[in-house]
Amino acid sequence: MRIRFSLNGRPLEIDADPDRRVVDLLREDLGLSGVKEACGAGECGACTILLDGTSKLSCLMLAAQLEGRAVTTIEGLAPEGGLHPVQESFIEQGAVQCGFCTPGMVLAAVDLLKRSPRPSRQDIRRGISGNLCRCTGYRKIVDAVESAALRLSAKEGEP
Repeated sequence: MRIRFSLNGRPLEIDADPDRRVVDLLREDLGLSGVKEACGAGECGACTILLDGTSKLSCLMLAAQLEGRAVTTIEGLAPEGGLHPVQESFIEQGAVQCGFCTPGMVLAAVDLLKRSPRPSRQDIRRGISGNLCRCTGYRKIVDAVESAALRLSAKEGEP
């Protein structure tokens, strides 16, 4: 099946089995190693992508579902040569340890901050609850998302 979608801001047409999992299409066929597979059952969030700006688990999606949609992976989140404010905050707050969960965690945080620009710490915990981390204990991740919210609101000129 010929599938047409936008990948990291660029139009793409690809022949793929419509039943191929999106995580496999992105990692194996397109070489986007930032999309991780851990559980393969939608329980860990390592495979999180943004689909039309909303976080989705790519291990639970089929290639045919990408038709006409916009996909953003961690590789396409930031402008070339730079970092997204959420990525900057993760680094500054020490929210990255082994790094396996980080791409999915960052994308979930980006989606959360788009929907809720000034989340409480409880909102942040709830917003990232579908993404598991075995290294950080989450405090630094919550700190990073909170810091990113402040950074993004300052960038947009909010009080």
